[in-house]
Amino acid sequence: QVQLVESGGGLVQTGGSLRLSCAASGNIPSIVVIDWYRQAPGKEREFVARIFTGGGTNYADSVRGRFTASRDNAKKMVYLQMSSLKPDDTAVYYCKLSNTYGFEVWGQGTLVTVSS
Repeated sequence: QVQLVESGGGLVQTGGSLRLSCAASGNIPSIVVIDWYRQAPGKEREFVARIFTGGGTNYADSVRGRFTASRDNAKKMVYLQMSSLKPDDTAVYYCKLSNTYGFEVWGQGTLVTVSS
């Protein structure tokens, strides 16, 4: 059974940086995409970033140029480096692994709070 555990959230001032981590355990399929999502208070969960199987990335317009998603396959770790943070980035951040064969696992989330 695959499990994901996010960490690295916390309180940061506007303009600051944080690096979120997502630790994976268990038998992970070789073909997966890795997504970061976030959910702000009172809002729906929204897409933030994706790492494709081949290593390419894609970002939501709201974070492009400020956030960088990466992975370390050997360590089974996924990262989201966030810089130039804004109050609108305040949310619970989740990582997700999935593929087109029906595999999907979410982490429990980590809270990021950006103060103005």
